[in-house]
Amino acid sequence: MMKSRSSEHFSNKTALNKGGKNLIEFEELVRYSETDQMGVAHNKNYFGWFEIGRTEYCRQKNIPYKDIEAQGFYLVVVEAFCKYKKPLKYDQKFIIRVFLENITPKKLEFAYELVTKEEKKLIASGHTVHIVTNSDAKTCSLPPHIVNSLKAS
Repeated sequence: MMKSRSSEHFSNKTALNKGGKNLIEFEELVRYSETDQMGVAHNKNYFGWFEIGRTEYCRQKNIPYKDIEAQGFYLVVVEAFCKYKKPLKYDQKFIIRVFLENITPKKLEFAYELVTKEEKKLIASGHTVHIVTNSDAKTCSLPPHIVNSLKAS
């Protein structure tokens, strides 16, 4: 059985501090449709931003997610966690940081940070765990060329 990890596993140890070849970061903006009546980003959107980060991570590693799927492999989320530190507001720019925490042919673990653009203050941190399946939803292994691409600098 998979153990759930608390945010303490990632706080102060996430992508920001690990750096290296498995870290990417890029700018994002809170859209009007992502906010509530008070102009604050709804909590569900943080997982969407994690997904955007994960997709961009694959793209920057020269193995776009659509290419992974075209080869018959799917990265199914089996665990997702987010710890909210401060709110994001409409039209606010922020940085998404993604770190590939661990990868095996059958499982991937990503860590995320959302930070303010100017001060680099932590907005939220989290992680996702993925298992690899085929088109029949049966667990399988990623081929070495995909694993190596995701690990590449």
